[in-house]
Amino acid sequence: MNRFIRELRRREVLRTAGLYVGICWFLVEASSVVLPTFNAPTWVLQAIIIAVFAGFPITLVLAWVYDFTSHGIEVQPDATDTIVAPIGSRKMDFVVIGVMAVALIFSIYLNITSGPAIVEEAEPVSILIADFDNETGNSLFDGLLEQALNIGIESAPNVTSFERNEARSIATRTQANVATLNVAAATLVAVREGIKLVLSGSIRPSGSGFELQVSGVDPTDSRILFEVGEKAKSAESVLQVIGDLSKEVREELGDMTLGSDTNPIGETFTAASLEAAKAYTTALQLAYEGKHVEAVEQYRRATELDPNFGRAFSGLALSEFKLGRTEKATEHWDTALSLMETMTERERLRTLGLYYASVTHNFANAVQSFTELVEKYPADAAGHNNLAVAAFLNLDFQFAAEEGRKLIDIYPTSQLYRSNFALYAMYAGEFAQAAGIATAMIEEDPAYGVPYLPLAMAAIDDGDLEAAHIAYQGMIKATTGTYRESLAHLGLADVAIFSGDFDKAKEWLAAGIKIDNEADNRSAAAVKNIALAEVLAKQGDTRIASDTATSALEQSAMISVKVPAALLYVDIGNIEAANSIAAELTSKLQPQSRAYGQMIQAVIARNSGDYVPAVDFLRGAAELADLWLVRFELGRTYLEAEFFAEALSELLLCDERRGEATAIFLDDNPSYRYLATLPYWTARAQQALGMQSSSLEGYQTFLSRRPNGEPLTDDARQRLHP
Repeated sequence: MNRFIRELRRREVLRTAGLYVGICWFLVEASSVVLPTFNAPTWVLQAIIIAVFAGFPITLVLAWVYDFTSHGIEVQPDATDTIVAPIGSRKMDFVVIGVMAVALIFSIYLNITSGPAIVEEAEPVSILIADFDNETGNSLFDGLLEQALNIGIESAPNVTSFERNEARSIATRTQANVATLNVAAATLVAVREGIKLVLSGSIRPSGSGFELQVSGVDPTDSRILFEVGEKAKSAESVLQVIGDLSKEVREELGDMTLGSDTNPIGETFTAASLEAAKAYTTALQLAYEGKHVEAVEQYRRATELDPNFGRAFSGLALSEFKLGRTEKATEHWDTALSLMETMTERERLRTLGLYYASVTHNFANAVQSFTELVEKYPADAAGHNNLAVAAFLNLDFQFAAEEGRKLIDIYPTSQLYRSNFALYAMYAGEFAQAAGIATAMIEEDPAYGVPYLPLAMAAIDDGDLEAAHIAYQGMIKATTGTYRESLAHLGLADVAIFSGDFDKAKEWLAAGIKIDNEADNRSAAAVKNIALAEVLAKQGDTRIASDTATSALEQSAMISVKVPAALLYVDIGNIEAANSIAAELTSKLQPQSRAYGQMIQAVIARNSGDYVPAVDFLRGAAELADLWLVRFELGRTYLEAEFFAEALSELLLCDERRGEATAIFLDDNPSYRYLATLPYWTARAQQALGMQSSSLEGYQTFLSRRPNGEPLTDDARQRLHP
């Protein structure tokens, strides 16, 4: 070994290695700074590093074999016992040490002064795609090219595309005789909504093919900012050409990720045929208009023409779910998930988020998916909206409101985002704010049905049941918004139950169930049947109530049906049926399902006089999911167990959080009736604690809400006038 080391020194291999390391170190550090400045692809730096490592053993071999002399490069002489590398000359050592020192100093300097890397982001751009000028006479291109262009552009993280159907609706409401979203109409909408750019396009025949063009128009002065164009050899290649155009548009919009490792190619809209793609775009428009029955037909046509059309299966699943056809929706979701490779990254994240939120009710995962979506695509308004909804369903109302405010700041006149924010305010108990937003929206557009719900809830909370009745009647008369008439009938029944008018409630529920059955909306019908069962039980018709609850469970497996059914079964003495529902819910993955399952177990235990286990069940349920109904049942359990201070604390908390009881299962189905008895139970706790004045006020409040109709009313009168 000593001889080998002496030979390495004699042939100056060690000096060469040190010099090589120093030079390469300096080269790599310099490249990591210089290459990004010139927007060089990342593979260039990777190639340099690979070359450095590959060159190291080669350099050592060459240093062993060859030597620099005054006569040039020569083969090293053989080693002898008398030949030892001269150590007296230190010139080469100084060179090596100098190079290493410079490389080290340069590296330290870069790490200290540069700080964390600053990622340059493109400026967010909001766009609206106007209707293409179709000069081909082929109606298949109508609406299809715009959708294909939108999907191609949406790969850009800095771009948010304004919903074309909403833009068309705005144009129709604000401009007379507007049938299409042409450039002029789109420009006016863009100015009204604060959209930065309008994209106009055209397709015309060109020989045996077609010529396509897309222009970027400044809506403030109609100035054309850029134009791009391509030619398609045939109708079948038009979608691919639209994909090519979308890449050029993305470059014009400042997309810095195009061609990078994070976004290597522009994703395009592909389908097995133009007919399949056309059916899909038609379905999208129908679904937006709330015509889910017609949308399902078009989605099915698209999937029949193209069995690998992932986007179509996703849309089909969502429309089936909106219609309450849970089993069919789940089947289509499974197919959509298996075909996610046919979607853009944005669509994949949206699909996963919607699947978690709508099907598995795994709201934490839904929040995670939508958070990833808005992190990758920060300008995605729909992504922020879905994130707000998912956070709301995950009981994070504050975060939901924050996301809702962001959307209103971006689109201050959007009906969807404003109505969602009004609903968030309603659930948070900010009834005045919710009513203010709703009133302004109704004044602008009385035909839009959604704002009537928070307006009605604010009226009930204010004790004005007549105003709530008027609001729901306005919802029935509205012409836009999902399930207006069905939801309004449930709302009118909710008001009637709240006031103890059970006969009137049955009339409204029967009419609503008829509407739902005609629309094959099984979920909505099930919710009304459960409310009907509750009314029947209060009137003493326990057998019919039980049968009605069973029918509701056959129609839908939603929590909003299962939980009330289980509570009703406990009240009428069918403990076996209640236990079955509790066992099913506690076996679920979702925390909210398990919380409700434990709550049902607690109610069963409480009715048997087992108060301590009941309290344990409810405390555990609250840790899983801090739900309003869990807190309400915990307050009642403390009261019956004669822990009056604890009961009062929980019941007062329920009053503070009464906004959550407006739609107790967070599904926008009115349920304010659950609050009707809260003053009674609170007054009971206050009376037990000697708070006579407060308790008398509570009994009076309860009797003003429900003067007739149930045993609690009689008990309240006796306590009020002993």
